[in-house]
Parts: sequence; C-alpha cells; structure tokens
Amino acid sequence: MRCLYPLWAAALLCACSPNESAVSPANPNKASPVRASQDLAGNTLVEFDEARFRSDIQALSSDEFEGRAPTTRGEQLTLDYLSKAFADMGLQGAYRGSFLQPVPMVSYTASEQQTIRIADLPLQYRKDIVLSSRHDNGGIDIAHAPLVFVGYGVNAPEYQWNDYQGLDMKGKIAVILVNDPGFARPDSGKFNGKAMTYYGRWSYKFEEASRQGALGALIIHDTAPASYPWSVVENSWTGPQQDLVLSKAERDSRVQVEGWLTLDAANRIFDKAGLSLPSLMARAADGPIHQGLQQTASMAFTNQAQYATSYNLVATLPGSTKPDEQILFTAHWDHLGKDETKEGDKIYNGALDNASGTAGILEIARQFAQRAKQGQGLQRSLTFIATTGEEQGLLGSRYYAANPIYPLAKTVAVLNLDSTNVYGRTRDFTIVGKGKSELEDYLVEAAKGQNRIAMGEKNPASGGFFRSDHFSFAKFGVPAVFAGGGSEPLDPATASYKAQMEAKMKGCYHNACDEYREDWDLSGALQDMQVYYQAVAKLADSDQWPGYYPDTEFYSLRPASKQAAR
Repeated sequence: MRCLYPLWAAALLCACSPNESAVSPANPNKASPVRASQDLAGNTLVEFDEARFRSDIQALSSDEFEGRAPTTRGEQLTLDYLSKAFADMGLQGAYRGSFLQPVPMVSYTASEQQTIRIADLPLQYRKDIVLSSRHDNGGIDIAHAPLVFVGYGVNAPEYQWNDYQGLDMKGKIAVILVNDPGFARPDSGKFNGKAMTYYGRWSYKFEEASRQGALGALIIHDTAPASYPWSVVENSWTGPQQDLVLSKAERDSRVQVEGWLTLDAANRIFDKAGLSLPSLMARAADGPIHQGLQQTASMAFTNQAQYATSYNLVATLPGSTKPDEQILFTAHWDHLGKDETKEGDKIYNGALDNASGTAGILEIARQFAQRAKQGQGLQRSLTFIATTGEEQGLLGSRYYAANPIYPLAKTVAVLNLDSTNVYGRTRDFTIVGKGKSELEDYLVEAAKGQNRIAMGEKNPASGGFFRSDHFSFAKFGVPAVFAGGGSEPLDPATASYKAQMEAKMKGCYHNACDEYREDWDLSGALQDMQVYYQAVAKLADSDQWPGYYPDTEFYSLRPASKQAAR
C-alpha cells in the first residue's frame, strides 16, 4: 500500500455462531477447527483453510522472495508461485492464454550523493529532504530556481479554489502543503472536511505542479495531515522509483524534480525568508494563496533510468451463463524489495503489506473454484488480479485499467485486498470511503450476517480510498471497494491481544520488520474474507450493476440506480 497505514481485510469461518469467538482466550492465536455452518442470514459459510492461508503469507514474505520488488528475482519467484497456485485451482490465464499481463516499466534511481542548497541552507538527503526525478536525462542540475509557496497546490474549480491563480510557474519550484484545506478546517464546509479528497494526494500535487509548468515541486511533510511519519517517506521515496513507460510528450510535461521536505527543514527555509510557515499554513487553509519566498533552490544529482517489463498476474474463473460480465478481485503482490545501503536487515518482506492480501485472493479463488467443480459455478466470471507496482503509485492497476483484458464496460465491480486483519475478530466492519457506491450494500448485508456493523474508516484524513489499487478502476467509473477489519475487538481477550500485537508491530509499515509472525491471530482476516465471498456470490448471480452515488466524484461515469448516498 502506498503511504497508508495498514487497514485490514481478508477471511472468516468458524464452527460457532457469528457472535462467538473462534479463538480461545487462553490461547488467542490458536483457531478453532473450521466446519461448515451458516451465518445469521442463512448463508452457508465456506471452509477457508487457515493453515494454507498462513503458509501462503509466510512463503510470499520469506527472505527468499527478497521483498518482491518489481523486475527483480523476487518478482519471478512471486509470479511462479502465484501462477502454479492458480493453475492448480484450474483457473484460466486471461492474457492470451497466459497468467501474465506485461506492464512496461521504467525505474529511475537518483544518486544518494546529492548537492542541495535551499534558501542558502545546506540540506541533508534523507534527513531533511528526499528528491527524485522521473526523467531519462542523466541527472538534475538546477541552479538558483525561485521558490514559490502555493498553499495546498490545488486547482479545483468546483470548490472555487486555485492556489496557482495568476502565477507563471515556469522555471520555479512549487512548495506545497500535504493533504487539503478540509483537514485544517473540517467545519468550514470546504472540500470534504477531515476526509481527504484526491486534491490532498501527493500524486495530484505533483501532477498539478506539472500542469502549471513548474520546474519542480516539494511537498512539506507533516505527520498528522500526511497520516504517516517521515520514515515512510524516506523508505518509500529513496532508491529506485518505478513508473509506467510514458510517451515523450507526457514525460516532457512533468516537473524535473519531485521531493519532500521535513517540517523542520521547511520551517528553517521560511524563517530564512523572513516568513512564518505556521501563519502561512493557517492562511492557506482559509483560502487560495501563493507567496514568493524571495529565496532560491539549487539541486544537483545524477539520475539513471532502466527499462524493464513487470507483470500483472490475471487469472479467470469463467461464469456459467454470463461469462462476459466480470467481477474483479485485486491485491498487489509487490513490496519494496531490499536496500543494500542499510545495515542489518536489508529486506522489506512486506508480510502484512501485502503478502497477506495476495494470500487472501488465493484462498478466495480456491473456494470459488471448488464450488464450480461441484457444479455450483457463478453466473458471472470472476477474475483475480495480483498487481505489480502498487507501492510505486498503483502502476499495475493503472496499466490494467487503461489496457483492460476485459472491457471495463463489462466489469461489474472490483474488490481490493490490501493488508489483512492480523488483530483478531471485530464487532464492526470498515469500508474505506464509505458512502460512494451501491457495491457497498453487498458488503453491508454480508457483514450483518456476522452480526457486524459496517462503518467508515476512523481516519478519513488519510485518504485511504485513493491509495490502493481499487482507485485505478474507480477513476474509470467501475464501482470499487477497499474494506476489512474494524476498530472494535470482539471481546476483552481479543482487545488485549490486539494491544500487544500493535505494540510489537509499531513502526513496521514500509519497514524491514513487516515480517510474518507465527503469533498472528488471523481469525479476523478469515472473518473479513467471508464477507467478500458472500457479497460476491450474491452479486455474481444477479443482474444488478451497482453504480456511484450523486455526491461522489464518479457518479457521472456510472450512476447509481438509487439516489440516496451516505
């Protein structure tokens, strides 16, 4: 998951009623035997195999797979593992008979030795700033480029907001706040309050600075509105940075340099300019703003570009009567690989993010495949996509959405698994960005069968809806959900376990300590996967085409049949 604290999604089955714990309080990590039973709605619960689910997570996140970075040996091992698993189920390769859809990629690597002076202050790479460039030009050598503070860097006509109004950004560096004005002024009625809009995403800010003709763009990191610490920026934005291969016109239109500043470094720069960053931040939240700093930036570093092909893995279980209508499951197989510059553990194993989600779609696929073999196949087709390059900006899902194997007009829905719940069973069920589409209704009903209440995420300011692979499809109007887990543990024993496990895993997101743990309680992951299974089983045997609600960004692309939203 790109710069997002993990949220939980994956699978349930228990021999007890939906209100009972599947885990003994004396040993909260040992699951009860799984037997077929029914939920409160009378749906037959499928028999997910927890041991097999664990084994897949453990294998995919092992040191042998070297952190699963795209275009590395770790990718090949991952694709081989997944291809065999889907072939053993009897699923079909969706790309010209193959499981592998080629995704042309380029990897940009900025030198660790960088010369950086901003406002005549020497800044230290990694400690104060990270810089990269998505250009194949050998390197960056920028001298004395004027700095311009552009508030949140937003140009949003629907909100009557343009931080760039009247500015000529040619040859200049944009300095931009993270998130959007709604975070700082949640009661103002501007944007979407604490819930981040797409205007708050780092990707949008670089895109808009490029559209404005800026030479470069620097985002000021601030932990609360970013929803992640500086360590996530440092680990995610240093080393090779992968992207889709773009046309020359697309490349030429991008800013020459993209980067992040620590809040401390930004304060020093603004102090040098004789300006108060906190005061300007307050003004930026109240309305559009731009302010020249009367200071310049000089940056120099070499930059290498290497081209290679990565792959999405796409496996299909054909429907019985409507095979041309597709429901997609997505989970990104990639993580951050390994960092040879680090001391000690160099491998970013990515067990939670996202070996767990990838293992989740494998286990869901097995259940639907077994159902089909028993003569109970679904009417619509199911396609499982293990995407590449999610950690580098949703690359694999973006590529598939722009180059779909199956037409998006015939794609009914997308369900995404990105980091599953390892904290035990919950009384609620989280739908990220809840209130966007009718697709959510199927999850709500399935969760009710477990006596769980569907809720929105606790931290909508993180912009979770825009940060994982489902968003690539939402932009084209395909209803897509990212859901799982919850904030209310099932019982005191689970709450105690959760607190202990959270303490053990603190700081492991996008770090080398995201490793498989034998003491994970996966009953919550199994619980969530059951919700996905029941929801899809119902949708796949229906004639319904869910759509987006009128107050969402995607309504015009595929409108909901109902007019009520949140």
